[in-house]
Amino acid sequence: MNNQELAEKAKELRRLAIDACFAAQSGHPGSALSTMDVLVSLYYGGHLKHDPKNPTDEKRDYFVLSNGHACPGWYSVLADRGYFPVAELQNLRQLDAGVQGHPHRGSLPGVEVSSGSLGQGLSVGIGLAFGLKLKKMPNTVFVMMSDGEQEEGSTWEAVMYAPKRKLDNLIAIIDKNQMQIDGWTKEVMPGLDPIADKYRAFNWDVQEIDGHNLGEIDSAIEQAKKADKPSVIISQTVRGQGVSFMENSEHWHAGAIKDDEYEQAKKDLA
Repeated sequence: MNNQELAEKAKELRRLAIDACFAAQSGHPGSALSTMDVLVSLYYGGHLKHDPKNPTDEKRDYFVLSNGHACPGWYSVLADRGYFPVAELQNLRQLDAGVQGHPHRGSLPGVEVSSGSLGQGLSVGIGLAFGLKLKKMPNTVFVMMSDGEQEEGSTWEAVMYAPKRKLDNLIAIIDKNQMQIDGWTKEVMPGLDPIADKYRAFNWDVQEIDGHNLGEIDSAIEQAKKADKPSVIISQTVRGQGVSFMENSEHWHAGAIKDDEYEQAKKDLA
């Protein structure tokens, strides 16, 4: 797909994510929307080796959604790519459904790791990347994180460890939408920035991009794959991207979408 086609796909999948959250009358649409352009670039732009018909192929790359609450967006991607029927999205957060409120390994094909307890995903990704190195396998491990979970001490233990093992097969992506459940990250934890300098100090390859610019996303992933050390892509995004009343709203970390709000979201994403 070219960038215009990827942009249209991202809009289409944002609609699916909103549909799922509306059907559930709960969920986390803000980060589901902010992460979408990166997810589309990975799964449709040729960056992530994967096969929906053979999800456990040994040649696959691995994707870990550490900020598991963003899963309505990721589930929409997986369904559209053919990992499971799109109709399953309407069961989001329902008892015994595969599309649980946070990803659960074993519930859906394509979900490698149970996640959502913030601050753990990078450590899991390091374990995968190190194991692949020991087996001399060429697979790449991608870990998506939120900026809020950079406040977790466990994240920084992982950040310190990855360069020690020279994990050049590890690419972390921070969805830096600048917000978390309690509001703006700069107010909740003012010392979070400069996040890029912190990662550089721990000997990571660091890039900062516009996470809604598909050209920048594409270039950043390609550069990260060529790095001789662990890479982090700091993706500057907007919470609720594409839906007017959700963008940069402190309310839309999570919540039930009302009928009139749903109609407005559909208009915004038409």
